[in-house]
Amino acid sequence: MVVVKYLFNMGAEDILMELEELMNNSYITKNDLMIILKKYARIISAYDLMLATARMREDGKFVQAQYREKYLKIYIKYFIMRMKEVLDNKDDMNETIDMDVLNSSFPLLKTTFDKERLSKNDDDKFPLIYVITSLYTTFILEEPIHPVGSEFPGNLKVTQDKGVFYCPVKDNQKDNPNAICHLCLAEQTPNI
Repeated sequence: MVVVKYLFNMGAEDILMELEELMNNSYITKNDLMIILKKYARIISAYDLMLATARMREDGKFVQAQYREKYLKIYIKYFIMRMKEVLDNKDDMNETIDMDVLNSSFPLLKTTFDKERLSKNDDDKFPLIYVITSLYTTFILEEPIHPVGSEFPGNLKVTQDKGVFYCPVKDNQKDNPNAICHLCLAEQTPNI
């Protein structure tokens, strides 16, 4: 009963405070991070996921027509549906997380959280979904934020070769300090 009451008192932005506290440790395991990600994924309802899907569909209107359906399919599957994957993940992961990368990415996560928020209302869970998905994908799965196969204009795709992920548009965001691409572990696709 206490856990249920606590979950109802949590706000989406509380994840940032808990992450900051966690980063005070000398090391963090994937299990440590998963505890926080699962805790906050539990406060995201089916309704919140529907609102996030609608928002992504609205944003998708600005994607070129020939890429729009692929964009929506990939983003809804790998962005929105990651919440279920986070909650269902029962893996025991004692590997440590690179503290330097996590510490350097934290200001970007805070900026992204604020940038993605449509209102100061705790009912807006889109920023929370965004942060959970980014952390889970990058630090737990060790995959790029845009999944392999994500297509960009010019018939360019995120690829993987010999364990290295390549993104054809990563360098396009290097001058944008607020781009989540800085958190992504993919490298720029060579010769593009």
